[in-house]
Amino acid sequence: MTPSDDHPPKGTVGDWLDSRARRGGAAVVFPETGRTLLWTELRAAARRFAAALTARGANKSDSVVIVAPNGPEAVTALYGTLVGGFRATMINLAAGRDAIAYALEHSEARLAYVHADARAMFDDANGTAIRAVPLDADGDAPLLDVRPGDDALLMYTSGTTGRPKGVVHTHASLLAGGWTTSIAHDLTARDRGFCALPIYHINGLCVTVMGSLVSGGSLAMVAKFSASRFWVQAAEGKVTWFSVVPTIISHLLHGAGEPDPACRARIRFGRSASSALAVETQTAFEARFNVPIVETMGLTETAAQILSNPLPPGLRKIGSPGIAYGCEVAVQGIDGAEVARCNEGEIVVRGPNVMREYLKDPGATEATFRDGWLRTGDLARMDEDGYVFVTGRLNELIIKGGENIAPREVDEALYAHPDVVEAAAFARICSRYGETVEAAVRIRTGSPLEASDLVNFCRERLGKFKTPDAIHFLDELPKGPSGKIQRLKLAELL
Repeated sequence: MTPSDDHPPKGTVGDWLDSRARRGGAAVVFPETGRTLLWTELRAAARRFAAALTARGANKSDSVVIVAPNGPEAVTALYGTLVGGFRATMINLAAGRDAIAYALEHSEARLAYVHADARAMFDDANGTAIRAVPLDADGDAPLLDVRPGDDALLMYTSGTTGRPKGVVHTHASLLAGGWTTSIAHDLTARDRGFCALPIYHINGLCVTVMGSLVSGGSLAMVAKFSASRFWVQAAEGKVTWFSVVPTIISHLLHGAGEPDPACRARIRFGRSASSALAVETQTAFEARFNVPIVETMGLTETAAQILSNPLPPGLRKIGSPGIAYGCEVAVQGIDGAEVARCNEGEIVVRGPNVMREYLKDPGATEATFRDGWLRTGDLARMDEDGYVFVTGRLNELIIKGGENIAPREVDEALYAHPDVVEAAAFARICSRYGETVEAAVRIRTGSPLEASDLVNFCRERLGKFKTPDAIHFLDELPKGPSGKIQRLKLAELL
């Protein structure tokens, strides 16, 4: 099976796995252990696990929980669940006991794969008597008939407020998520991606895992990101591209490691997603490592990517997550009408990669869709070339004295200082202005920088009105599972 640049993939995940197994070769290599998982081995193990689930009474589209860090077991459990026709319910290991317990209960799962390293966490949160099934469990039940429109994935969003929402994707939308990555980045069977992000997050699952499945390439996968080991692992895994988040790019930029010449020559590009990448961070990273960074944008609800900058030598607009690939993206006003180019509005998207629904939440599903468009909640403007420039979130705007201040504008000013590793501006309730601006930063180890220095630094770039009234120094800013800084938690935390 070969993807087309013009049409989303047909069939199911199992169909594409069969095709890759017939061709042969490596599916995933694991630099930490030296193990290589072949497509033929992955297909056989996936079918064995699917049969074991069927033999234990799993019905089509039932939720099957997967509680595991990155590794061969997690990959096998994911593919086995999908091949069997069940809804892979990925549990975020960083979510905390209450959020995990909620996902286990809300998903109505009866069966699970639980990695040994996550067993204590699962047992602590499992109040619904979900039964764990080993990957090598016996079971010779015939596999179910699976269709492209059947449920394939249930992934809970890491919202900053309220209960997480369960995003449901079909086989068709899951494959489309891998396809949008493949066509945007010209992925082929010769490419090997570096999966350093957890596959219980949509970026790791769709961009790297589904992207390699659809393109016919392979992966190098590690249990978790390590700043000190990143370039060594990239070299050992012989990767040609990687997908990370802005905080990882910043940590690599401020770290001591360097790719060796062969590794640097092999890597075609790095990919940034999940939150906005500061212009200064991207520019400095490329200058230091000579690896182009392609900024992108995606959501759990859209099976990851909706926007991407073209690869070099195509026009990359620094500060923009790019143009639409494989879907339609527009900027609309509050009335649902498309706004004039270069005017601000909300990003909306429609296409084959968009979710089916929020599980058991028709109200939230209805509120998220308008006239067939999925509302993202992100504010942006689109230029004459179709490039989108994100200006903020609908629920993150700082309204000071009636004037809207985009937190990202303040973030950018802070990141311009060479000693700032992480930064996030946020609103603080204020009796005089309604809200005022504060910020939290993490600075380079050993830096003599003080808050007053940063305030003066920002004032030169932003003016007095937008400059933070207070800047807090933290050892680590709060983040979600994708590495995105959780801005809305900062006011409460501080």
